[in-house]
Amino acid sequence: MKVTDHIKNAKGETLFSFELIPPVKGRNIQELYNNIDPLIEFKPPFIDVTTSREEYIYIDRDGLLDKKLTRMRPGTVGICASIKHKYQVDTVPHILCGGFTKEETEYVLIDCHYLGIENVMALRGDARREQKYFEPTKGGHAYALNLVEQINDLNKGKYLHEMIENDDNADFCIGVAGYPEKHLEAPSLQSDLKRLKQKVDAGADYVVTQMFFDNQKYFQFVEAARNMGITVPIIPGIKPIAVKRHLQLLPQVFRIDLPQDLIDAVDGCADNKAVRQVGVEWAIQQSKELKAAGVPVLHYYSMGKSDNIHAIAKEVF
Repeated sequence: MKVTDHIKNAKGETLFSFELIPPVKGRNIQELYNNIDPLIEFKPPFIDVTTSREEYIYIDRDGLLDKKLTRMRPGTVGICASIKHKYQVDTVPHILCGGFTKEETEYVLIDCHYLGIENVMALRGDARREQKYFEPTKGGHAYALNLVEQINDLNKGKYLHEMIENDDNADFCIGVAGYPEKHLEAPSLQSDLKRLKQKVDAGADYVVTQMFFDNQKYFQFVEAARNMGITVPIIPGIKPIAVKRHLQLLPQVFRIDLPQDLIDAVDGCADNKAVRQVGVEWAIQQSKELKAAGVPVLHYYSMGKSDNIHAIAKEVF
């Protein structure tokens, strides 16, 4: 079922969903299941699975370093199919511009269609570690807008090199990212909203926001988006702080502001166990306020461990 249909069927009730990352090569998928199992009691209608782009590694060959491209966390579509089969839950694979040609993207979408996956998240992706700014892959898309257009074309039977008209065309529900505090590369929030409107006009069906820690930023973002003419569901993305290093890391990587009360609470913690509890309590209050405001879904960036997400959801649902 499509994410938008889950939202419609909920009839105003706030749903719960979460996002995770594939295990690194060589690890067993059971590790992933162990983190999903405790969260199933909250009846998530869909689960997102991230996609990692390629990165360079250096292999020592008789004293000489050989530079090779690899993917450390492959298997997004396979993991989505496995989760869908095991838990009877819809899954949302992330589709990236970075690291993929248009042809590779088409093959991924065809695989999703074969497997009965109805939802995809269209993202530009980040620059590689050695790049200062994002650089499009040769033969790939430069912007998420272009990716949305390709997915929407495929929904109509328009493939890259041919038109296929039949009664079994793909009909992907397309999610895109939104930034309550603007994308780090955008010159202003207004210009960022214009880009978001372009993605929606091109066929995006819903928006999931980047993490934020001040709910007013989300409410203001939604209001500005509505004033811009964006009418699709806007789902808040929530990530609990778990370690002290997040105070420096999150603002640096995602260009977000942390409330001073949260900073003070984390600074006063003796260890990361205490920090994790502060993160849980802060996210509980965030979630309760958002739920009271009638958000369609609470989307948690669980990523690796799920114990803190379970503690939050237990208090909210």
